[in-house]
Amino acid sequence: MRPLGLLLPLASRCRWASSAVRRGRAAAPAGKAPRQLREPGWRLLGSSQPSRELPRSELRASGAGEEQEEDGDDGGVEFGTLSQEFSSRKYYHKTTPRLQNLKLREEGEEEPETKPRRGPKNTPYWYFLRCKALIKENKLAEALELFEVQMLKEERVQPEESNYTVLIGGCGRVGYVKKAFRLYNDMKKRGLTPTEATYTALFNACAESPWKDSGLQSALKLRQQLKSKNEELNLITYHALLKACALCSDLRMCFDVLKEIIHKGHVPTVETFSFLLMGCIKDNESGFRYALQVWKQMTMLGIKGDSHTYNLMLRAARDCGIGDPAVASELLLSPPSENSPQLRLAPGRQKEKVKKQKKKGSESGAAVQLDVEAMEKQLFQEGSVQPKEVTRPQNRDMNQAKGEAAALDSPTVAPSKPGALMIRGQHEMEQEQAHQSQKLQFSNLPNLLDSKIPNGAMVSLGRVAAPSSRLALMGDVEGFLNKMKEDNAEPNIKTFTLLAELVEPQSPSESALLALLDKHKVKVDVTFFNTLIRKKSKQGDLEGAKSMLPALVKRGLSPNLHTFCNLAIACRQEKDGLQLLSDLKKSGITPNKYIYSTLIAAAVRKLDYSYLTEILRDMRNNQVPPNEVIIRQLEYAAQYPPEFDRYKSTNRYLEKIDGFRGYYHRWLKVMAGEETPHPWAQYRTPKHTVDKSEAEAAQEQPGQKQQ
Repeated sequence: MRPLGLLLPLASRCRWASSAVRRGRAAAPAGKAPRQLREPGWRLLGSSQPSRELPRSELRASGAGEEQEEDGDDGGVEFGTLSQEFSSRKYYHKTTPRLQNLKLREEGEEEPETKPRRGPKNTPYWYFLRCKALIKENKLAEALELFEVQMLKEERVQPEESNYTVLIGGCGRVGYVKKAFRLYNDMKKRGLTPTEATYTALFNACAESPWKDSGLQSALKLRQQLKSKNEELNLITYHALLKACALCSDLRMCFDVLKEIIHKGHVPTVETFSFLLMGCIKDNESGFRYALQVWKQMTMLGIKGDSHTYNLMLRAARDCGIGDPAVASELLLSPPSENSPQLRLAPGRQKEKVKKQKKKGSESGAAVQLDVEAMEKQLFQEGSVQPKEVTRPQNRDMNQAKGEAAALDSPTVAPSKPGALMIRGQHEMEQEQAHQSQKLQFSNLPNLLDSKIPNGAMVSLGRVAAPSSRLALMGDVEGFLNKMKEDNAEPNIKTFTLLAELVEPQSPSESALLALLDKHKVKVDVTFFNTLIRKKSKQGDLEGAKSMLPALVKRGLSPNLHTFCNLAIACRQEKDGLQLLSDLKKSGITPNKYIYSTLIAAAVRKLDYSYLTEILRDMRNNQVPPNEVIIRQLEYAAQYPPEFDRYKSTNRYLEKIDGFRGYYHRWLKVMAGEETPHPWAQYRTPKHTVDKSEAEAAQEQPGQKQQ
């Protein structure tokens, strides 16, 4: 039968193998161990395991026949040698193309690669806490290196959503948009699901981007992606989007986001209106009027302002104008029932969210629904307003109106005519201040931040060109602080610093700021004194600016480089500027580029070329590299006027320009310019580490595109 025929060759092979073993034992020399005689391809019957080794005695005897087999005496004992290299292994391991590539790469490269760390691995939560602590210490570059090198490359720990979110949040705080979206894309490729905190961090990165146009495009693109996926965002994420629109765009786009917030059933809070105020500040011409209108709607919703909101109002008064006085008078001084947006009770979904906020103890939630379209229409109705009441008093006495408009630098309330906001000159104000005996004069001014003021308290507004005049519309210093006290908002040092910029120079309000700081128990810092010194320096009062230094030292503070930079603004004469540089040298302080730029600006303004030459000589001695601003200033000073001809006429201001031009060109050859650093350079990981990690990522995933 067929099975019996298969057993006969196997039996003959076994007999041949036993005879070969006996011959090897007989031929083995006495001093050598016998060689193991077995064929590489031996297998036991019915077994798929590798060939078994011979007993120890046979192993010793097998070495004796090695020389004889090498001589080739037995030509028939060559069976199975072809498969010796493949079937003599005891163990078999699985392999993949990736492992083969790694083996080839190890054989080909001479430089050692980063090996995985031995020992117990850290958990993803440990990396989350460590990266969070580093970001809190402003060490974003170290946190990124810890995540990308140690976690992913050395320990090969599988990251979680929280690891990516905390790093995206750190990149968002410094405006590192490119890295934030790179981490976001890597997160999605790993199959991790982004959360609302991830989207909030991405929108915040767009808002803090140093390039506003690029940040706005990234925010709008992400918003469109979330809309296409029907992602439901919470109010915090909407606030981040609102912040991106406020800082990178304008107020109209902020209202577009506000419509979506109200449409989704979210209840606006004080943070919502604070981002709207940021959008108002973007408009330098009419931003203060927009801010007052937004504040008015916030108070009508029953929302009280906090310290941050009040500081934003001070910023609007400092940086923005009121726009057209006639339009501002019509919109700000009219009764609320005529032009205010409709406020409806919140139906359905809004009521549920209001109840939830009340249960949580939120006092800033609005219990009514804001009509955003009516509010937007009211803010931007400049062309449709025709104030009739404003033109009547102007037609009565046009000369009187012109006189009032010319004296807007020091607004006060005139008691002679109730219901009218009169403007008086600075001399009359100083006479009244002398009779008040240290009492603030603006305490009785109508405060536009207060919704309880009578409608007839003011009839019209003037140009309100000065920042101090805009502060007077909010009650001046005392009225503003009293309004903060009513809303339980504590003023901080930033509040008093902004007030120091807004108050009338050399007024009792300015001198009373230090007493108010002590009254509210606010700790003063150097920035507050620098603001006062800067105000006096801009007026050319160098002695008054120096008089603030003893008060600064009395408070236990030390002047910094910003202090001396503000003092340099008042050094408009050559002797004052050189004296400041000499005092800095005696104090062991090296002037920085900002101090030199301020002194150069004053010298260029007066075309004092000898003063410019001395400043450049001092920069060369201190080896302070000039930046781009200084180079532009000096290039402007070294140019001849467009229509100047030295052969036709003489100009005493340009007598020394040739000497300055010669020294300036020699100065450029020996001075090294300062290169403006990239905004993200300090947050990038070292170049060799980045290149190495990218190369490894490309080798591990050859079919995947690098981010």
